[in-house]
Order: sequence, then C-alpha cells, then structure tokens
Amino acid sequence: MPRQIVLASRPSGWPTAANFRLTETGRPGLADGQVRVRNLFMSVDPYMRGRMNDVKSYVPAFRLGEPLEGGAIGTVIESRSPGLAEGDVVLHNLGWRDEAVLPGRLAQRVTPAEGLSLSAYLGVLGMPALTAYVGLLDIAGLRPGDAVFVSGAAGAVGSVVGQIAKLKGASRVIGSAGSAEKVGWLREIGFDAAFNYKAGPVLSQLREAAPDGIDVYFDNVGADHLEAALVMLNTHGRVAMCGAIAHYNATELPAGPRNLSLVITKRLTLRGFIIVDHQDRTAAMAADVGRWLAEGNLAHTETVIDGLEQAPEAFISLLRGANMGKMIVRLLTGRL
Repeated sequence: MPRQIVLASRPSGWPTAANFRLTETGRPGLADGQVRVRNLFMSVDPYMRGRMNDVKSYVPAFRLGEPLEGGAIGTVIESRSPGLAEGDVVLHNLGWRDEAVLPGRLAQRVTPAEGLSLSAYLGVLGMPALTAYVGLLDIAGLRPGDAVFVSGAAGAVGSVVGQIAKLKGASRVIGSAGSAEKVGWLREIGFDAAFNYKAGPVLSQLREAAPDGIDVYFDNVGADHLEAALVMLNTHGRVAMCGAIAHYNATELPAGPRNLSLVITKRLTLRGFIIVDHQDRTAAMAADVGRWLAEGNLAHTETVIDGLEQAPEAFISLLRGANMGKMIVRLLTGRL
C-alpha cells in the first residue's frame, strides 16, 4: 500500500521525530482530469518549518493528521488527464508520500536533462535556483563590479547565488557556512572567500574577507549575519531577504539587529521576497542555468537520503545544517 508522512503534532522549538508519523493509505480511483504519480524524489526545504506552526502566513499551515506537502518529481503510472500519459515525468507539490493523486493541471511535465538526475528539478533546475536567480538579479539588482556576501552559502540556494554573481560580473563573492568542509567546497566552486561562522564572530570574519565592504547581501540566515552585513554594506547597498533560518525554531521572538539605524545613514535597501510571486521568471532562469550547467560553468551537489521513512530525519538534519547543496529524499519505489 502507498505510504505517507503526516504531521502528528506541531513542534515547539526544534522539530523531533515525534512530530511526524508514517502511515499507509488506500489507492483511490482517479476522477476525470486526475493522474497518479509514483514519486521518485522529494524535497525538504527550510520554509516547511513555518508551515508546521498554526499561524497565518503566505501559505496555509500543514494540517494535523494529514500528509505534508512539498516539491516532488516522479512518473505518471495512471492518467485520466488528456495532457499526460503513463510514463511521463512530472514535477508537482505532493511530496512526503510514495504516490500522489492530483489534477493533471497541477503536474508539470518535464523532459529529463541529459547527464542530470531527475532530482535536479528540485534543486539546481528548480525552486532553489529560481530563488537564487530572482533574489540576486531582480531583488538585489546585482551590478557588474558589486561585492556580494551570501549567508548559508553552501545550501541549495546560497551556492547558486554565489556562482551566478561571479558569472554576472561580481568583483568579489564571499560566503559563510557551518563547517570547514563546506568552506572548502565554496572555494572550489568559485567563491573568492568563505568562512566558518562557527569558528569566530561573523563580523570580524566578514571584515577580513571583504576589506572594501560589500554592495549586496543575500540573506538566508538573519540574526548575527544580518547585523554584520549592515556594518559592512557600502552606501546604497542592497539586501535580498530570502530567509532567516537562525530564527525558525525559536520559541520566543528574537531580538532584531541592534544597528538598524545604518539602513538610514547608508541609504540601504532591504527587500524581502517570496518566490511564488516570481514564477514568470522560470523560463529565463531555466535557460541561463541550463546553459551554464551544459558549459560546465555552474557546479551543484546534493545530499541524498534514501527512503520515505527517513524524510523527517532529512528535514531535521537540513535545519541543523547537515546538508551540502540540496537536501533530497530518494524514495524507494516498487511497493505494492
């Protein structure tokens, strides 16, 4: 029988395995227009933590006792949708389960890219790459010659941000990450400088890495990273506020940066964004990123965890920074 992961309880602070439950479900017949998809890979992403809280946000909260949702890619095994046939590879948002039944209009057919795993459509050719592309080019307005700082730079989004910045003419790209291994990888893929934020104060390490200041900060972390970036931003600097993972598991409201007055004196621009508002940029991203991948100018990596039953642990590990590149769950197929 197909299996799914449901939200058993809402986390308070850091999620634990007890907040999730693996259950079996039936295999309902298809209504007109629907397809049944056997999922091959699913994504776990930081934004999912917010959906586990029962609060109003830009997307509805996950419901207790019901399967979680998120990006997934798989093959159509049954179709009553005129636009999709058995064997088609599709991208959709009903992850956290072996099989998904959904309207065909909500499944995006994709053509497998030569030399890439299908999981790439959940990472370097998917939502994380679109987030990096839009955040850097549209929200932060990267200009040739800019010095760029990326926090959480060894993740699925940050690693692409830094590489696009170099490809688009940034003068210097600096990244922060949580281990010496990640710092080494960032240097391998073209970052001019990188530092381990656990090895010392962020501000002192950023000041050493960017002696002439920075013009753009791509924020995935918030907290001390944002505070340090405000110090190091040059006049008229820009911040793309993508995420604040340092706060996602806080049980009390965190203190804001103590130096927000610098936004005024330096005439800075801080702009938040949600990628669902920018789907019109998907084609441009896919064309550019696809070309850079084919030319060997953009590197990517994945941390792959096997088995639907391991999805909760993969998610918790993601929040603790255990991944390098995109965190992917490879689903075990062939169950009856």
